[in-house]
Amino acid sequence: MNNYFIILASGKGKRFGSKMPKQFSLYKNKPLFMHSIDTALKSKLFKKIILVINKTNKFKKNLKVDVIKGGKERYLSSKKALDYIKGKKVNNVFIHDAARPNFSINLLKNLNKHIKNNKAVVPYINTDNSTKYNQGSKIINLNRKKVLLTQTPQCFKFKTLYNLSKKNKSLITDEATLFLNNNQKIKFIKGEEKNFKITKKIDLNKNQSKTFYGIGFDIHRLVKNKKLYLGGIKVPYHSGLKGHSDGDVVLHAIIDALLGALRKKDIGSLYPDNKKKFKNIRSFKMLDPIISMLKNNNFYINNLDINLICEKPKVSKYRNKIISSLSSLMGINKNIINLKGKTVEKLGLIGKESAIACEAIIAINKYE
Repeated sequence: MNNYFIILASGKGKRFGSKMPKQFSLYKNKPLFMHSIDTALKSKLFKKIILVINKTNKFKKNLKVDVIKGGKERYLSSKKALDYIKGKKVNNVFIHDAARPNFSINLLKNLNKHIKNNKAVVPYINTDNSTKYNQGSKIINLNRKKVLLTQTPQCFKFKTLYNLSKKNKSLITDEATLFLNNNQKIKFIKGEEKNFKITKKIDLNKNQSKTFYGIGFDIHRLVKNKKLYLGGIKVPYHSGLKGHSDGDVVLHAIIDALLGALRKKDIGSLYPDNKKKFKNIRSFKMLDPIISMLKNNNFYINNLDINLICEKPKVSKYRNKIISSLSSLMGINKNIINLKGKTVEKLGLIGKESAIACEAIIAINKYE
């Protein structure tokens, strides 16, 4: 297998109407371009993924993804990517616009199947709208059954596409145009309705799935001369939380909230306190399998709201560190995490600084 997958993500997205480039905008809790990377990786069809982007410092290094800087126009970015992989014995190359995050692995497999006997394979859908064409001073009706709305990813024999791209100096909206302009044959296959293009901000709300909610609560006594862990970080304090594990009430509340949203019982069912193997276990190790369960069931986190209830230590002092820790541990953006510090006006165990409690509410959605 010597397929390469090129993702074009260096456009300015003028129609998107945002200071932040469209490809970095969050869509289903991930930057837009990351959806294309993840689907391509999951397909296991590609030797290498090439991400063409203008802000290369925004992307962390990945062994399976090469990041290169794009050009001022789409066709120049595509040309740069093709030049980059020249000499790597590429058989087939898939070109994809990062603005289409919802294509499926089945579509990739279908393209890969048809490229064996063709030089170019392009997916399309038809339109349900009555279609007109402005021809000078006259507007004519088109037969909508014969109108092809082409999509990406598009698949090509590398040598043919490279040679056509090398000669081209005109603005084009996709690589299929190169083939049509040069009277080259294209195999058109049925695309996917859900593989729509994100063009404007309102498009981010398309294809939204059902939301599931979960609530979690935990409380532990404070004991002297024990390390205090909150949200996965060590907090300097004279006391720590008593528990079978490290007593991290923040992570415990989040685990229960996730299990609630997934309808998978509770933390005690998975990590009973009468099992020696869980004695003094760090709570982030208890969280890891739950995050994996979430991903394996095709869910993503939409929002996380936390109340950390204590008199001391002051939550505001450690808020940013805790949020950063949770972002890293859960693989989610900091912007969807909210952490509030609450006191109980000196009432009860918490008011006497003898305990710390936490409650968390989480919202999760399912990828379509």
